[in-house]
Amino acid sequence: MAAPVTRQVSGLAGPALAPSGPERGQPLAAAVAELPLLDAAGARVPFGALFRERRAVVVFVRHFLCYTCKEYVEDLARVPSSFLQEANVSLIVIGQSSYHHIEPFCKLTGYSHEIYVDPEREIYKKLGMKRGEEIASSGQSPHVKSNLLSGSLRSLWRAVTGPLFDFQGDPAQQGGTLILGPGNTIHFIHRDRNRLDHKPINSVLQLVGVQHVNFTSRPSVLHV
Repeated sequence: MAAPVTRQVSGLAGPALAPSGPERGQPLAAAVAELPLLDAAGARVPFGALFRERRAVVVFVRHFLCYTCKEYVEDLARVPSSFLQEANVSLIVIGQSSYHHIEPFCKLTGYSHEIYVDPEREIYKKLGMKRGEEIASSGQSPHVKSNLLSGSLRSLWRAVTGPLFDFQGDPAQQGGTLILGPGNTIHFIHRDRNRLDHKPINSVLQLVGVQHVNFTSRPSVLHV
């Protein structure tokens, strides 16, 4: 198999990023980069500050009670920080709830990388994230283990038993995945068409030179 092609991006060498639609290589509008996110303490952070200095994989999720998002983020949590540091890449999750929901969601999923919220969904809208569920044969996400019935029941139970009975965001909002930076450059964008249309995590990590992660429950076999 041929070795991956590399190129220089603002002084950083990395694998060439695969074509991803008309936005590939286009600048992110400065007005979008300036839009605020909130961290777990409620402090405002400009969106563009997240990838000003280095590349970032940015995952927008539907809402924090969505069972498919929970299970996808549980796998994102398994990406070792050492892998990201070695590739000089940030991994960032963005939700659309109140910032009060960030800490409970991280405890639930075990996620310890960067995470923010866009409560008014302004960045979702500016990036063209879909609202509504498109019926498409996207197949089963490799990161989602629950079926529709069991997953939906667990989501409803978390809503009912939580301190506030809400869905922690707009249930109709879809998410997506981007690779951005350094600076306001879009290298890759995928907009989810429905709740199962996540990009496989390893396929995105490969684009930024992050090592392959074993997401199966089976132990790795060492061949000698």
